[in-house]
This record gives sequence, structure tokens and C-alpha cells, in this order.
Amino acid sequence: MEIRQIDQDFAVAGQIGAEHVQAIADAGFRSVVCNRPDSEEGAVPHDQVEAAVRAAGLEFRFIPVVSGAVTQDDVSDMAAALAALPKPVLAYCRTGGRCTNLYGLVQQTAG
Repeated sequence: MEIRQIDQDFAVAGQIGAEHVQAIADAGFRSVVCNRPDSEEGAVPHDQVEAAVRAAGLEFRFIPVVSGAVTQDDVSDMAAALAALPKPVLAYCRTGGRCTNLYGLVQQTAG
């Protein structure tokens, strides 16, 4: 698992599984956001990751975003989650790229 720090409160990663959650908690993250739809080939069902995240005492949000088709609702949902979740937040998708792009759109909207 490779974590890429975007800023002080937000980082991204590619697909994670329940086996990665303890390392995420140990790294100091307090929340995890899944931006990968369960229907994508190779996706780990978000409920499996969510169960591990919650068992580790972290917060979890499922905001599935279709690759290459980010909607305004996706941006609004992510902005609301980032405003509400304890920081720092780790978001994941297939490679981390979608999460990075979505975060950039949230920042543009907020700015």
C-alpha cells in the first residue's frame, strides 16, 4: 500500500483491503473515504473495508465515483464528508488518481 500525502489533512491510496487498516490507523489517520464503486473490476467490497475501519475506531464514508465521470453531486458529497470527518483523512480508489482529482475539485469549489 502506497500512501501519497496531498496536504496536512488529506492523503490518497490505491485499493486497500481490511488487512491494510491497522497500518492506516497506526499512521495516524482518523477517517477513510472509499471513492471506488463496488462494481468496478478488482474492487474490494467497501463494506469489508468499512467493517475493518470501524473496528479500528476510525470513521468511514462510501462516496463511489465513476472513473472519468465525476459529477457535481460527487464533489458536494466529498466536500460534506471532508468537512464532517475527523482528520487526517485517507481516501482510496483504484490508483488514488480519482481521489486526487475529486479533492482538487472540492478545493476549487471551496476557494
